[in-house]
Amino acid sequence: MRGKELSQKLRDGVYVYGTHVVGLINPIIPQWYADAGLDFVFICNEHMPLDRSETSAMCKMYASRNVSPMVRIPYPDARLATIAVEGGAQGIVAPYIESADECREIISTLKYRPIKGRYLEELASGSKIPGKKLADYLNKLNEDIYFIAGIESIYAIENLEAIIGVEGVSCVFIGPHDISCSMGIPCEYSDPEFIDLVVNVVKRCRRMGVGVGMHGSATNPDHRPLLDAGANFIIDTADVVKAMEVIKENIKIKEIYNIQGES
Repeated sequence: MRGKELSQKLRDGVYVYGTHVVGLINPIIPQWYADAGLDFVFICNEHMPLDRSETSAMCKMYASRNVSPMVRIPYPDARLATIAVEGGAQGIVAPYIESADECREIISTLKYRPIKGRYLEELASGSKIPGKKLADYLNKLNEDIYFIAGIESIYAIENLEAIIGVEGVSCVFIGPHDISCSMGIPCEYSDPEFIDLVVNVVKRCRRMGVGVGMHGSATNPDHRPLLDAGANFIIDTADVVKAMEVIKENIKIKEIYNIQGES
């Protein structure tokens, strides 16, 4: 689906499903994923060694098949967000957001793209209002662009309402690894304290009409409390992880035949 539709579904609490795609690999794959029914793909520039050309190619191929491409930029920065959008990204996932000001800077840059400099500052502050021609142009140009705030620390959770109260925040991406480290219980995703904390984040987001979800396996029992609480942004692990799970399971056939061969 297009970014405008996806953003609205996130806000409305409608479930949207996608996965982290790790690489370009093969130009046929985007069509397979579209046929499978993915609503979006998550492309990571923070932890994955993808260059600008690869990211752009991935975004354009998925968008052409009506699968909304979202890009996680390396850190919260308006310039990096603009680069990703210019390359074809519809959604921008800004990691490790801890303040409302970080959101405002990126969102205003995307909302008023391609305006920059002093004029952008005036539009963002409200001291200058764009004329009808310019406003119509900007709305059309950027209608499929949406913003997702990465909530990945105790400090961000404490400041959650201020962050998601910024106009233009469509969704929250809960970063389980960094949050668990921030809590002093790294990777202990089954810990009741961790589950209670992220469920609380989900409920607070949904009360304010903001989409929310956590990266992980949608079939993991630890994920169920989030879905029950209203999490609707489902980033189901990664394509390579899913493939490896199937391969590891199927490769057990070697053990079966080895045992039979010895008997």
